[in-house]
Amino acid sequence: MSGKRHLWRWRSNPLRRREDVLEAWIVLAVWAVVVLVGAVVAPLAFRTAEHRFAEQRAQRHPVRAVLMADAPQGVAAQWSADGRVQDTVRWVAPDGTPRTGHTLVDPSLPRGTTVHLWQDDRGQLVTTAPTDRAEGRIEAGLLAAGAALVAAAPVLGAGAFARARLDRRRLALWDREWDLVGPR
Repeated sequence: MSGKRHLWRWRSNPLRRREDVLEAWIVLAVWAVVVLVGAVVAPLAFRTAEHRFAEQRAQRHPVRAVLMADAPQGVAAQWSADGRVQDTVRWVAPDGTPRTGHTLVDPSLPRGTTVHLWQDDRGQLVTTAPTDRAEGRIEAGLLAAGAALVAAAPVLGAGAFARARLDRRRLALWDREWDLVGPR
């Protein structure tokens, strides 16, 4: 019974108008395009994100660095959202050359403290550890779903716009017909 109710625009009906049939075709076309776009965009976005996370895992390496000075404390500890402060560290790059740079560390650490950081293949410090495989799959799945929604939004918007225009047309036709029938 509910299947017939959803497809009422497809059946012969003396009250059915051309706009009703057009709306049914528009809804069918919009959903077909949304499914098609989702089937193309989501796997593509998933593979792209997963590939990027795999590149991060391959290019980022843990490194031990040594603080060159006492880490500041007090007002300076408000430099980052998590309360860490910027300080100078020294580490050894993958090619064996010593490097010096700045990174965020816990406040009030003494000079000479060893901190664990991440560097890329060029020996530059990176702010975050690479995404592990399980977390990467979850993030890739969320990114794929988001990409499919973003790609489908214009199609859904165009369908909603077309249906709104059809509703206005139906209301105008009903007004004209009521002007003919109403006075009787």
